[in-house]
Amino acid sequence: MSDLSTPPLDLGTLGQRIRQERGARQLSLEDLAARSGVSRGMISAVERGEKAPTVLVLDRIATGLGTTIARLLGEERAARVIVRRAGEQNVARDPSGWERRILSPVLPGIEFELMRTTIGSGVDAGAFSPHVEGSREYLAVEQGTLLLTLDGVAYTLHAGDSIYYAGDCVHAFANPGDGPLVYYLAMDVTPRLSSLESRVRSGAHDAPLAASIERRLHDG
Repeated sequence: MSDLSTPPLDLGTLGQRIRQERGARQLSLEDLAARSGVSRGMISAVERGEKAPTVLVLDRIATGLGTTIARLLGEERAARVIVRRAGEQNVARDPSGWERRILSPVLPGIEFELMRTTIGSGVDAGAFSPHVEGSREYLAVEQGTLLLTLDGVAYTLHAGDSIYYAGDCVHAFANPGDGPLVYYLAMDVTPRLSSLESRVRSGAHDAPLAASIERRLHDG
C-alpha cells in the first residue's frame, strides 16, 4: 500500500459526522439502513465510534446519505484555492488489502470526490451501490490491470486506459493481476437540479432539501 504519511482515522469524529449528515437529512437509523443496505445496528455502532467500518460499508453509508466518503472523513472548506499536502489527505484502508486516498477537498454544496485507489494483487474490492441518478464517474488506470464490472458487464482496463460511466449502476473493482493496481477516479454525485425538481414536485423529499430546491427553482 501507500507509504505516504496520513492522519489516522478518528472513529469518534467519523461517527459524529455520519450522525450530523443523517440528522441534516432528517433520516432515522431505520431510514438510512434501508437506503444504504447497511444494518441499523452497524450504523449505530459506527455513529457511536464503537466499530470501524470497511471502506465498502462506509461507501454504502455515504451513498445512502447522498454524499461521498470525502465528506464523512474531511471538513468542509470554502476557498478559491485549496492545497492538500500528501500528509493531510484522508485515506480509507480496507483490511482486504486496498486503500482509497482522497485527493479533493470537501466544498460547500458539491458532492465530488477525486481519489487514488491502490488494490493489492488478486484482491477483489467488492461491489459498490448505485449513486444518485445523474451521477458520473471518470476513471484512469495508472498501473496494473483493473477488472471493472458495471451492472454485470465486465471491462478489463490496463495501464493508460480510461473509462467514463454513469454512477447510478452497481460497480465492482478487482485486481486480477500479479502486481499492484493503481487508478484515479473522479466521482460527481451532486444531484442534478432536474432530478431534484421531480422529487420535490412528486412530494418525495425531506424538508430541508425541499426548501433549498424550491429556493433554487424560484430564483432561477
